[in-house]
Amino acid sequence: MSSDTPPDTPRAIRAAALSKCYQLYDRPADRLRQGLWGRAFGRRYYREFWALRDASFEVARGEVLGLVGRNGAGKSTLLQLVCGTLTPTGGTIAVHGRVAALLELGAGFNPEFSGRENVFLAASILGLTTAEIGARFDQIVDFSGIRDFIEQPVKTYSSGMYVRLAFSVATSVDPDILVIDEALSVGDGEFARKSFDRIMQLKESGKTILFCSHSLFQIESLCTRAMWLHQGRVQAEGEPSKVVVAYQEFLDKLHRPAQPEAQPPDIPLPRASVPLGHARLLGGTAMVEGAPVRSVKVDSSVTDLVLRVDFSSDPALPAPTAGVALHGSDGRIISSCGTWIDGVELARDSRGFGSATLTFPRLPLLKGNYTISFFLLCEKGVHLYDEARHAITMEVAQSTLELGVVAIPHHWETATMENFHRVSADIGNSNAV
Repeated sequence: MSSDTPPDTPRAIRAAALSKCYQLYDRPADRLRQGLWGRAFGRRYYREFWALRDASFEVARGEVLGLVGRNGAGKSTLLQLVCGTLTPTGGTIAVHGRVAALLELGAGFNPEFSGRENVFLAASILGLTTAEIGARFDQIVDFSGIRDFIEQPVKTYSSGMYVRLAFSVATSVDPDILVIDEALSVGDGEFARKSFDRIMQLKESGKTILFCSHSLFQIESLCTRAMWLHQGRVQAEGEPSKVVVAYQEFLDKLHRPAQPEAQPPDIPLPRASVPLGHARLLGGTAMVEGAPVRSVKVDSSVTDLVLRVDFSSDPALPAPTAGVALHGSDGRIISSCGTWIDGVELARDSRGFGSATLTFPRLPLLKGNYTISFFLLCEKGVHLYDEARHAITMEVAQSTLELGVVAIPHHWETATMENFHRVSADIGNSNAV
């Protein structure tokens, strides 16, 4: 529980020593043997796998709890226990309020039923009455954008239509607790933006949210608290910034990824129009003597690194934001910056086209090979519209002998030993006084 949360704040979720164990059988016959003789003779024909073990935590109403961890760490198991789709092997969990889950979108849909019938089916499972569903039906369908197909069997839907309808139902039931596994938004273009806005509205209205993501940036941006799971156990819990740093250090020690193979990003050429509710990168380049390049050589602490980002966006939306990341030879991010952090608003014309130039004066990176990535995000710097990873390769040359990654600005002072002793004596006298 966050130390900043008042002790009398109502709890939405309480878990104590929560555990989930699965029985793994090497052969189908072992399952039969276990049923016939296992309990009677005290024998075990299975192996135990603890997906979650002794997890204790509380979530206050209105909190946003982010879950981080590697695949198989127990995050999805924990979310399913919260949703009630799994029963715990040990411990207890108490959930207060209506839960809407974005785990496997549309998992409860019947492919033979029409979209209309599935809306009533899914919403009733989430706790709405028939009258409540009827009152919200038009809103659900309009948000999904598939009204022309709502009377058709969902087995005839494309995957995008299927996801749109499922997302619209899950977020239209006015949940007290929203559970999101991996996907902050779904679909593409206009609907991706709409789904992001819907989730942000729920957050701002004080709903409790459990958010699981591999994007550490989103965890820090959205969550008020974070929890790191590893091999089914809670490793750290608290402020998102501290938990993310601990988890990132763990990942860095665990493996050193191979140097990424830099390839030109697949960036579309400028068009006369842009997709509704969306934005895209049109270019991410380094500038050398005014000309854009995809590979650049610079001198450490001498050359000004100039980068340019070109973009297009829906003019009806707020102006997007841009971000840049510098990667080392092992793929790790050495440094990054974003216009939303620096308080810079991107300029664009009436059609939604614009560009931004970023300069790193006297680039302080030391010798080595690096890559540069570009990102285009929403006005809050959370929802990712487009990206071009490792779009630029950069070689840094160095005439001096310093070791490391970056030349940190510093200042030396020197004195004779006689002056040193006098200063030390002065300090000692002042302390004595």
